Amino acid sequence: MPTDDTSRFPISVLDLAPVPEGSTPGDALRNTLDLARHAERLGYRRYWLAEHHNMTGIASAATSVVIGHVAAGTATIRVGAGGIMLPNHSPLVIAEQFGTLEALFPGRIDLGLGRAPGTDQMTLRALRRDPSVAEQFPQDVLELQALLGPVQPGQRVQAVPGAGSNVPLWILGSSLFGAQLAAAFGLPYAFASHFAPDALMRALQVYRENFTPSAQLDRPYAMVGVNVVAAETDAEARRLFTSAQQSFARLIRGTRGQLPPPIDDIESFWSPLEKAQAMNMLSCSFVGSAETVRRGLEAFLAETGADEIMVASAIHDHAARVRSYEILAEVHGALRAAA
Repeated sequence: MPTDDTSRFPISVLDLAPVPEGSTPGDALRNTLDLARHAERLGYRRYWLAEHHNMTGIASAATSVVIGHVAAGTATIRVGAGGIMLPNHSPLVIAEQFGTLEALFPGRIDLGLGRAPGTDQMTLRALRRDPSVAEQFPQDVLELQALLGPVQPGQRVQAVPGAGSNVPLWILGSSLFGAQLAAAFGLPYAFASHFAPDALMRALQVYRENFTPSAQLDRPYAMVGVNVVAAETDAEARRLFTSAQQSFARLIRGTRGQLPPPIDDIESFWSPLEKAQAMNMLSCSFVGSAETVRRGLEAFLAETGADEIMVASAIHDHAARVRSYEILAEVHGALRAAA
């Protein structure tokens, strides 16, 4: 775990490489690198990208490729997966990919692992994976960890590059299963409360109470996902947030698409039931001016005791998204000073 000043509840970026309406995946990936460079300059601890498939609004499907793109275009920020959906892959392939990334960018690569497929069942079959492989997730994590560890006497299958790299592993989750697994394996835990917050507090409790120290980690380390949309005024931030609100309503309707532009009246867009469902999923969101976001995050940190905050910001306009992370960096500085 980090030991520099940013280790005092550091903040990090979760980027899905959103494709705004009116743009292309290439535009999204160029925006990703630009945002990563800003995040590095602003002092964010790490920059993670997530694996999703068959989603026209997300450009990070080839996650390890995008991680290499971001790491090559930055110098110091940690870059990683938040996460790789391990049931979609063989552990050997992931060990080789992330061993290669670690060889190219030593000391800067993280590997977060998820159990969900990151897509629908039809696309899962197109990935040539059996849905039942998710049940092998704990064994796959151990196999991957071994492939990234020292070569053992008589070991006939090696990850090259990868063996001996000891790329740090994280367990991702939105339920108690991931919390229990991370605790049993002595790994850091990242909870996806930016879209699935219901089990957050119970999962953190289970993780902390059952944690077993490991070679990688001697005490529990929990990172918690949130959404932040910050702007100069509360009203401006609330308008920018309508892009995420529309996206979650479309998810409920089964009509996913690219990230929509903000609208003036979100109430006319969704039904009361859609609003209730979407806002429950988005309940770990902090939207407003610097002062509004500061108050919200301060209370959230006190409630969760999170060791690190990972921030997603689905904002249609790239300049506004960069500005949101700039404001958040200022807020983070104020919170650290107060602490």
